[in-house]
Amino acid sequence: MATTTVEGATTAHDHSEDVDFYRSSRGIKSWLLTLDHKRIGLMYLAGVLLAFFAAGLIAIIFRAELLTPQIDLLAPATEGGATVGRELFNKLFTLHGAMMVFVFIIPAIPAALGNFLLPLMLGAKDVAFPRLNLLSFYVWLVGTSILVVAVLVGQLDTGWTFYTPYSTSTHGAAPVILAVTGAFVLGFSSILTGLNFVVTVHKMRAPGLTWNRMPLMIWALYSTAVIQILATPVLAITLLLLIFENTFNVGIFNPAMGGDPVLFQHFFWFYSHPAVYIMILPGFGVISEVIAIHSRKHIFGYKAIALSSVSIAIISFLVWGHHMFVSGQSEFASALFSFLTFAVAVPTAIKVFSWVATLYGGSIAFTTPMLYGLIFIFTFTIGGLTGLYLGTLSTDVHFHDSYFVVAHFHYVMMGGTVIAFIAGLHHWFPKMFGKMYNETHGKIGAVLVFIGFNLTFFSQFLLGANGMPRRYAEYDPHFQPLHVASSIGSFILAAGLMWIAIYLVRALISGPKATANPWGGASLEWATTSPPITHNFHDTPHVDSDPYNFPEIDHSIKTGHH
Repeated sequence: MATTTVEGATTAHDHSEDVDFYRSSRGIKSWLLTLDHKRIGLMYLAGVLLAFFAAGLIAIIFRAELLTPQIDLLAPATEGGATVGRELFNKLFTLHGAMMVFVFIIPAIPAALGNFLLPLMLGAKDVAFPRLNLLSFYVWLVGTSILVVAVLVGQLDTGWTFYTPYSTSTHGAAPVILAVTGAFVLGFSSILTGLNFVVTVHKMRAPGLTWNRMPLMIWALYSTAVIQILATPVLAITLLLLIFENTFNVGIFNPAMGGDPVLFQHFFWFYSHPAVYIMILPGFGVISEVIAIHSRKHIFGYKAIALSSVSIAIISFLVWGHHMFVSGQSEFASALFSFLTFAVAVPTAIKVFSWVATLYGGSIAFTTPMLYGLIFIFTFTIGGLTGLYLGTLSTDVHFHDSYFVVAHFHYVMMGGTVIAFIAGLHHWFPKMFGKMYNETHGKIGAVLVFIGFNLTFFSQFLLGANGMPRRYAEYDPHFQPLHVASSIGSFILAAGLMWIAIYLVRALISGPKATANPWGGASLEWATTSPPITHNFHDTPHVDSDPYNFPEIDHSIKTGHH
């Protein structure tokens, strides 16, 4: 027997038994019926990346359309072609939004990276309910299929929010019912994953892994899971009411029959604003791991970051009304929601300041994951600060439904969640696949993504501030220079993402073999082989310190020697 020690964790194993989870069983059936959380996580990863590619391709199509003020790319060269082009633009826009939000961003980090990493970081052999875990994947697959078919086959052009009265008109009743059913099914996948994670964190932590020793990634996934369990049923009820209205014409949201179209917005945003934090909270967890490990320094303000995740989860349920400042709600309600919106900035700012403080005095290694961590801090901070304008009553009235909102949303979601997802993918790539990618290629990809992203969406802040409304296929010619800049940025961003895909696939095929702990991490996932064995650890690991214990840097800071 040999003993392997990772900072704060010890596990013993026999090297003769080291068969990784890829080779433990073979064949397509062994994957489709697997109960191994790692294989399920990788199937989710393949699915969300495919959705990301498809939705991104659609974005490139309508950014190409917006190079000119008139419709030309999507419109046939016939009389009435512009009308056809507008309808096609709206359908593509709806598919892009629905796929990016419901199919990609919400499950990207929790279901793909979280499924793979949560038991490893807890020192467990699997999640609490492995069969439920597999079921959640197939539920996600069914929901995705229904949603995509609804948009491709039907005339769905409501936008990803399915706002009434657009979604209750007779023109779009059938495709709306189908698409909403898809989103409804996807919600169940989210609930099942959240339930599994909460029970796993409570019941399956390794000996010595107290709440105050859990990696911040676990805290983030746990907080996310709580939101998934509590908020998603509200969306389910809302979508059921919409299906009921479209099927039986009962007038829940139809004012002509005594209904209220704004009621749908209240229901929808009561889920969808917490859903923003379902998307971003796991990203916060990833960045906390990346910043600490790649600066070789104990995370600054561990408890503050951990509790701020829980605080965000709680406050996220109280701010939905800031989406509705121009919907006719009372002045008191608007002022209250504005105040609560500023309140949620406090725990978020705690994280950003803690990450910057962690970098100070650290031994920073400018690896690919760390570059994405730094990009995240830059882009997410811009996203957060521009949110202040939208949370302020006077300025929101001007910016509402303009490209400013589009830019803010993408700086938070793309500049936040997606950048964190890419950072996490690079950070744990050696652990997941047992291979190393080319660092130089990784840095080139990071630079392309950074330049492309900021050119794409910063231009849209300027468009919105100058009065360009969102969701329009045609626009006034004086907006064209900024639209051209935005479209060129999107092409650079797409090139960067394709570059990442190419070198990661190449690494899978012919990359050098990764060691068990290539970054020198101190949490439990680095205490097992790369890739891990089927049951993760041969013996139950024992934890005797926190996961950010990097003595060489911490000691030098305490003694004043840098």
